Amino acid sequence: MKKKPPFSVVYEDNHLLIVNKTAGVLVQGDKTGDKTLTDYCKDYIAKKYDKPGAVFLHPVHRLDRPVSGLVAFARTSKGLERMMELFRKRDIHKVYWAVVKRKPKEKSGKLTHWLVKDEQRNVVTAHDHEVPGSQKAELNYKTLGFMNDHWLLEVRPISGRPHQIRVQLSSMGCPIRGDLKYGFAKPNPDASINLHAFHLVFVHPVKKEKMYLRAALPEEEFWEQFLQYESVKAKDQHLDNTFSG
Repeated sequence: MKKKPPFSVVYEDNHLLIVNKTAGVLVQGDKTGDKTLTDYCKDYIAKKYDKPGAVFLHPVHRLDRPVSGLVAFARTSKGLERMMELFRKRDIHKVYWAVVKRKPKEKSGKLTHWLVKDEQRNVVTAHDHEVPGSQKAELNYKTLGFMNDHWLLEVRPISGRPHQIRVQLSSMGCPIRGDLKYGFAKPNPDASINLHAFHLVFVHPVKKEKMYLRAALPEEEFWEQFLQYESVKAKDQHLDNTFSG
């Protein structure tokens, strides 16, 4: 089987590099010591711009290893500082697509939990009320459609907590397809989970233009059947805080 490239470039200028990450690639190093998306992207910049020596490139946020989609990197310290500020103020709007097996009870809704992360096991637990050491996590979701015995959800996290979407959907009784860690029955053949960071909307930190970025769905049969729902998204230029469609 042909190995998929670790990423494709979605947007690039002097300040930012935004890529569509392939599922299975780490964003930043962990104990496995596997090559990271940051390493791959630094190689790309060094080669493309013939830059000898160290390349300045920092991820502004992360995506879990089995998740695909948009990851933003800063290419300058000014870009990094300003992008971090946008994330801190929640001035970056993120839209994910998630595929689940069980139909959500409500067609759309808001989930609020308090999350506690077990660093040793790298697992997050969701609680319905505040508990010691917990962080509040909120997201909005909407059911977009049904296909091949699975439901496609659009998810907009309001906060940015580790494993947030995975654990919150699972707490609602709808674990993401392939996500064994959060209660799905069986793995996907490529060890990915069906969660894709589809859209990023923000104001460019230097050029001050409104950016609408989207990452194509993974080229994989299961995902590709959901492409018909993309037309709903294309109309979505008023994306600010509304749902598509």
